[in-house]
Amino acid sequence: MGMLGMFVAVGALALPACSRSGQAASPDAGARPVPVLVAVVEKRDVPIWLEGLGSVAAWKQVTVRCQVDGRLDKVFFIEGQAVKQGDVLAQLDARPFTAQLHQAEGALARDRAQLRSGKADLDRYKTLSEQKLIAQQQSDQQVGVVGQNEGTVQVDEAAVETARLNLDYARIKAPIDGTVGVRLIDPGNLVRASDPTGLVVITQLEPMALFITLPEDDLPAVSAALARGEVSVEALNRDGGKRLGAGKLVVLDNQINQATATLRLKASMPNPERKLWPNQFVKARVLLETKKDALVLPVSAVQRGPQGSYVYVIGADKTVAARPIEIELVTGDLALMKKGVAAGEQIVLEGQNQLRPGSLVAPRSNEHKMTESPSKGDAPKDKP
Repeated sequence: MGMLGMFVAVGALALPACSRSGQAASPDAGARPVPVLVAVVEKRDVPIWLEGLGSVAAWKQVTVRCQVDGRLDKVFFIEGQAVKQGDVLAQLDARPFTAQLHQAEGALARDRAQLRSGKADLDRYKTLSEQKLIAQQQSDQQVGVVGQNEGTVQVDEAAVETARLNLDYARIKAPIDGTVGVRLIDPGNLVRASDPTGLVVITQLEPMALFITLPEDDLPAVSAALARGEVSVEALNRDGGKRLGAGKLVVLDNQINQATATLRLKASMPNPERKLWPNQFVKARVLLETKKDALVLPVSAVQRGPQGSYVYVIGADKTVAARPIEIELVTGDLALMKKGVAAGEQIVLEGQNQLRPGSLVAPRSNEHKMTESPSKGDAPKDKP
């Protein structure tokens, strides 16, 4: 091959190399903006909740039973009706109790007459004894007779009171305000004070009681909240999406259940709309405190690395920097910051796995606002 042929071959080899060099000079794929979802660091008041299992119970519940034996003549209530304390619910056959009252009143009248006669004789005997016309012993005996008559009258008066009470017991009344349930016995049946079932159950639905179960580790936080003052409580439906009622904590149980390592609390819950019902299971949450002017960001924005927690902060030039942070606590889907970020800064919420410090990003705003979750939440996950 001549010199000319060598130059031609070298030139042919050089063309593809130049072409490849031109392609390398084009913008690198990593220099293109990375689409990311962003959120803004906010400063606001954040309530801190403890969540546990809740069981709704009636504040008061009474099984209405008869206090005397007899035949049930009438029932005056309608099942499901609201009643007031003292309302007559049912009537037993009152004739036997009326007869007992009349008998007791007759015995009382007879013995009172004997007492009056005995007192009159005692006055005469005293006069005759002073005049030495009768023996002193006869006067003293009459004192004893009068005392016996007085005792008999007192027994008769008690018998009258008992008969009147039994007659009153024949009219069965509501012992509390509440709502009556299903009638447990029909008119015409013989009822006894020893019957275990009773006539009807009255349940007080306003207010309601809410029993809350929490882990025993939450005892210091709950005790501290009670020491500061009134503690608010909320009841939510099972999926936690709807609030059924709000009230206040009234009792912290005086012992821990060793079998389950749990603590029991009782709250008073106003129930004007009847959203809470006895034996209903709910999600319950207890407000420990409200953090004032806290710096918050979504917990999903927090990343973990060898040096600890950090977030990607977006600068004015649309590049990101990995900013170390310190988290005070996590509540629901929010992380409360101790330091590391400032209010108003934009942070990357989604798309962190495509970023490295200095990456150019194309921010896209978060369509959903940060909200407090009823639960305490979990710790941020480590970045893979």
